[in-house]
Amino acid sequence: MAAAIGAIGLNLLTGVAGQLSMGHAFFLAVGAYTYVWLAAEPERAAGHTLHGLGWPPPLAAAVAVAAAGIAGGLFSPIAGRLRGASLGIATLALVFLGQHVLFRAEAVTGGVNGRAVPPMEILGLRLADSPEPPVVLGVPFGGLEMLWFPGAALLALAAWFARGVVYGRPGRALTTIRDHEIAAGAMGVPVARYRAGVFVVSSVYAGLAGVLLALVFQRAVPEYFGLALALDYLAMIVIGGLGSVGGAAAGAVFVSLLPQLLTRYGDAIPFVAQPGEEGLSPSEAARVLYGAAFVAVLLYLPRGLRGLLPRCAAPASRARAVRAGDAGDPPR
Repeated sequence: MAAAIGAIGLNLLTGVAGQLSMGHAFFLAVGAYTYVWLAAEPERAAGHTLHGLGWPPPLAAAVAVAAAGIAGGLFSPIAGRLRGASLGIATLALVFLGQHVLFRAEAVTGGVNGRAVPPMEILGLRLADSPEPPVVLGVPFGGLEMLWFPGAALLALAAWFARGVVYGRPGRALTTIRDHEIAAGAMGVPVARYRAGVFVVSSVYAGLAGVLLALVFQRAVPEYFGLALALDYLAMIVIGGLGSVGGAAAGAVFVSLLPQLLTRYGDAIPFVAQPGEEGLSPSEAARVLYGAAFVAVLLYLPRGLRGLLPRCAAPASRARAVRAGDAGDPPR
């Protein structure tokens, strides 16, 4: 769900507005570490003091999402004037800058070893593992299971808002800017303002995804928010379908679940090596499959996974029409 929220935000920026961004991982890191810093208590670890303000987790999460939006706003003047590969290179610099800061700011991030993430508390309910979690339908209801419900609510809200943007006036303006920038300017569309605005919105989505990822992993490690994560999010929106809210969510499911499936069933797959063996690890094999899926989508599925459903439904519709014609009924 966290990956889907982040992918929807990136799809608004890249798929709808046509602005290539390689820095999505930076804004996820801003959301994650701002939440950790605001919600955590000061502690002593590995020979140095970790700072924290001890705020209530819901307030810390809201401010962390806003901080990611502010970071996007600070970068938005650049985003409003660059496009294509130039913007991609500029946002890529954010990832390397973020990695440098995360590894050096040990008092906030914990450095290389990372830092524990305070669990979320909503109305006195602590969304964390307990020694004896309640069992619901045979499933122990621990911290991850509890996070499922706020995660689902936030994903539904994020998708609803994004659909309103895509199919509303802002979406039409952004699509016009993407396809015909000069024509959009001639029609009175403030091109730079719309580009900057969608960059801020995408950063807010990334900040929210970063907070959720931190809560899921329960430990924020700087190495995770690097170039590999940025490429994963680009794979999500391309494989799922550029410009589609549902496609971004489908691509996020594909990219997020593939390494876990390879890890779980790797012993039945010839090219996936088990721990301690030579060969491709599950994560490496997943990236090989990402690349294959990426090329296959570009060649055969320009609309991504979202284009599979109409293709699969078309033969069934033709078969129903043939059967209706054989029966003497007019096809519907």
